Amino acid sequence: MGFANLVYPGAVHTRLHHSLGAYHLMCNALSSLSAKGIEISEEEELGAKLAILLHDVGHGPFSHALENNLIENLDHESVSLQIMQLLNQEMQGELSTAIAIFTNMYPKKFLHQLVSGQLDVDRMDYLNRDSFFTGVSEGVIGYDRIIHMLTVHEGELMVQEKGIYSIEKFLVARRLMYWQVYLHKTVVSAESMLVKIVQRAREKIRMGDVLLSGSESLDFFLSHSPQDPSEYLEAFSQMDDNDILSALKIWMKESDPVLSNLSAMLINRRLLKAKLQAVPFDPFLVEKYLKQASVILNISQKESAYFVFTGEHTNTTYNPTDDKINILFKDGTVKDISQVDNALIHRSLSTAVKKFYICYLTGE
Repeated sequence: MGFANLVYPGAVHTRLHHSLGAYHLMCNALSSLSAKGIEISEEEELGAKLAILLHDVGHGPFSHALENNLIENLDHESVSLQIMQLLNQEMQGELSTAIAIFTNMYPKKFLHQLVSGQLDVDRMDYLNRDSFFTGVSEGVIGYDRIIHMLTVHEGELMVQEKGIYSIEKFLVARRLMYWQVYLHKTVVSAESMLVKIVQRAREKIRMGDVLLSGSESLDFFLSHSPQDPSEYLEAFSQMDDNDILSALKIWMKESDPVLSNLSAMLINRRLLKAKLQAVPFDPFLVEKYLKQASVILNISQKESAYFVFTGEHTNTTYNPTDDKINILFKDGTVKDISQVDNALIHRSLSTAVKKFYICYLTGE
């Protein structure tokens, strides 16, 4: 949940909880499909369960907040696959089926769709789980009914006609949770600040101007840009949120005003002000805030860019160009959910919603 607990104090559940929950839903989904006569061997069942248990094993500290940052330009799915491949070597190929399912190389496509798709058990779990722990009721979905409505047609995962409205509720719930929880402006500010802190620490450590963090694993990534998995997987696996928080407390006392101020602000929850809107921010406004930050902290305008910056976030309720959610009708016809008559998820909701944000320092 990254820094969502700064807004929703109950959001302190871990990725282990989510992985176990997704595993439970995978077990239910496989049982439901088997009961409908879908052929799933013991090896395929085990492979799907292993794939969902390990699907997020490549996440690092603070999850999505530091995606592509600690291991530069590498997302958590790629790291998950590297860890699974390493485990597979150590276990003499026991994870081969799981890896094939995870990478969508297994012939039965529906098994991969249960692990990673627009209607996978991963999303079913985290929406309900995050909704429960944050108290945001809009995220509650009827995952039991959705699983009961799943079927397989021509090797692909589909939803029976009578499950259309449950799927629409699922899609709308995901949209609401993104803008209300995952991309809440306070969360955006805190997570953006953490990214800036890591960038500044890496820059200053490589120049020899800042003390190391005290975490051997974190220091490795701040000091190096490893390219080969054999160089970094062990160190990456040793890190968690505590390495980052401990580093922030050390950097609070650094002489570098950028790193010390950002670290102290994040630890003490004195966050940068954040605004979101539908259009890009006026460059003159950004320039005004940059000058303001420079004066407040007595730093150069170049350094004030760590305290004033813009960005954008995009979320799509349903992407018809991605792995589709297909509805299987009683007469055997198949339609994408966005093409179903009277369905809520029409093309207007299939378009991406983009919001621009600015984070800036105030004199308060």
